[in-house]
Amino acid sequence: MTRPTNPPATHRAVGRLQALVRIPTVSDRDPDRVDTGAFDRLLEELARQFPRLHERLEGTRVDTHGLLFRWPGRAADRPVVLMAHLDVVPVDETAPWRYPAFGAEIHDGAVWGRGTLDDKGAVVGICEAVETLLEQGFVPNQDVWLSFGCNEEVSGTAAALAVAELEARGVRPWFVVDEGGAIASEAFPGVGAPIGVVGVTEKGVTSLELRVDGRGGHASTPARMGPTARLARAITRLDRSPMPASVPDPTIELFRRMAPHASLALRPLLANAGRLRPVLTRVLLTAGPEPAAMTRTTFAVTTLSGSPALNVIASTARAGVNIRIMVGDTVAGVLEHVRRAIADDRVRIEVVERNEPSPVSPIDDEAFALLEATIADVFPDAVAAPYVMMAATDSRFFTAICARVYRFAPFRMSKAQRESIHSYDEHLGVDALVDGVRWYQRLIERIP
Repeated sequence: MTRPTNPPATHRAVGRLQALVRIPTVSDRDPDRVDTGAFDRLLEELARQFPRLHERLEGTRVDTHGLLFRWPGRAADRPVVLMAHLDVVPVDETAPWRYPAFGAEIHDGAVWGRGTLDDKGAVVGICEAVETLLEQGFVPNQDVWLSFGCNEEVSGTAAALAVAELEARGVRPWFVVDEGGAIASEAFPGVGAPIGVVGVTEKGVTSLELRVDGRGGHASTPARMGPTARLARAITRLDRSPMPASVPDPTIELFRRMAPHASLALRPLLANAGRLRPVLTRVLLTAGPEPAAMTRTTFAVTTLSGSPALNVIASTARAGVNIRIMVGDTVAGVLEHVRRAIADDRVRIEVVERNEPSPVSPIDDEAFALLEATIADVFPDAVAAPYVMMAATDSRFFTAICARVYRFAPFRMSKAQRESIHSYDEHLGVDALVDGVRWYQRLIERIP
């Protein structure tokens, strides 16, 4: 396979990614705390960096700063949607970033900064591929839609509004590709080959607030089981009561495909995963947080609040719980589990947001085969395989109009890089970015 003619460090996509990363488009659940000026600048920069795309494609503003583009093809009976998002999560100023979070500096063959992996790398990959093909006079065989959300990180409305726009136009996509999986190295202990994991479903995201109210008072005269103690007991009970574990069908297929590349000790287990689900489940539960999360609905206590002062007993104590609901479980079933686990009527449970797991997209299908073939072309050392995505994406809204929704970012990512998402030292390799551009370009060229 021939490499790009430009040396990777001088590929124009690199500079374009740097330009976008330097604009801090941080989203927030409170609209008043969003720097709309940053989003204005980002849209202006996108138009400046990708002039042909903006001139030749039909663009529609969605929500405050979301974008929906239509690239007319030779036909429109099986349109394709390529997705990414423009917003990023906040930066913890106390985190030990090696380089400035919005500096987009190049070090050790990578662009460093918030959003390089999540998700401006994909924005640039898609736009660069389209810009290149437009320069070549290419016309896709089918309509290609580009959907760029502006509030994905806060479960905002941009994606839902994009779906509504497509529905109003009578568009029923053949398939959708959003962020999610990657060319993941060190993905599973004992498996040496990188795995091109394509999310065929994603866990549902539900958030709860646990709240305990009391009288409060002076810290010198504490009563037994005050709000903070009662809340702590509820959290501990929930932590000690995990949901039942199992291995869903997409994970079984993932392991079956990994088996030939696994160590001799693991190979029989993975190759016979379907028959050995109980054994495999126990193995995953002991293999670390990432493998364990593949087996069950998870609970994470993420926010805590109590007294405003050290010498004051809290009158109200609160805890936020983020739940990722496994395929096969439901929001109703999970809420019942939480109530039984806490077993305390004085702990109020409020549902902040609720989303069921996404439907499972087909893998024995022409669309998935196209993704597989393109992965094999650009990443010949990788094993393409389906998986259950544990995070949430904007693509979950597109399941309302499309049966084939896939989650894959065509970038090589190490374990350390995957851990940097929503954390510190996020970075995308220059070579990885260039390969990602090639992947999107090949995919568009091969749409039948």
